[in-house]
Amino acid sequence: MAQAKPAAAAEEKKKPLHPNLVISPSKAHKLLFTKLRDASTSSPEFVQYAKRSMRLLAEDALAEFPTHPVDIVTPCGPCQGHRGVDPIEICAVSVVRSGDALLEVVRDVEPSVKVGKILIQRDESDPLKRPHLLYSKLPADVANLHVLLCDPMLATGGSAKMAIDTLVSEYKVDPSKILFANMICAPEGLAAMAEAYPQVKIVTAVVDECLNDDKFIVPGLGDYGDRFFNTVHD
Repeated sequence: MAQAKPAAAAEEKKKPLHPNLVISPSKAHKLLFTKLRDASTSSPEFVQYAKRSMRLLAEDALAEFPTHPVDIVTPCGPCQGHRGVDPIEICAVSVVRSGDALLEVVRDVEPSVKVGKILIQRDESDPLKRPHLLYSKLPADVANLHVLLCDPMLATGGSAKMAIDTLVSEYKVDPSKILFANMICAPEGLAAMAEAYPQVKIVTAVVDECLNDDKFIVPGLGDYGDRFFNTVHD
């Protein structure tokens, strides 16, 4: 029996962090994240590189919604392509405030998407950093739409789970129609999401090492919202 334990541990390591995890494949993320992670990068520079990386992520996330083949005609002849969900059938929902940065990039890519907002505050005085729902405003027909949830950081998973709980319980959205786009994940957050919402597809640019004792992602890049909106306190 003692010999089986290492094998079981090895099998456990092979398991995916989340059954519906998609990592954005662009090589550009490695270069852009080097600038985003660097503590010496100024807020204007952070915004510049973040928007470039979020644009790649937004395109990949939108491409994960259902598609169907279509026949088109190019200037040189017939061709089969693929068409995605009509943008008016997508609701992009930001988890305020950091999610607003990603939301605006999504709207640059697809200006016709509908928009919703969820405000969740993480209790920084709580050792577990538990979240509290403060506000939500979504389109009346959101239950009939595909939802793109936007929040750049997945740390403990508490805020993401609460946002999805709100979408599912209060607004009757089918979890299988929710896609969660974020820039950077911690394994702990992915595990929490896998347990609570394995059917929600997660599209991310980077999976980092772990959370530290303060529940910040390591190596991470600090507070995404503070760095993007230039509210870092010295």
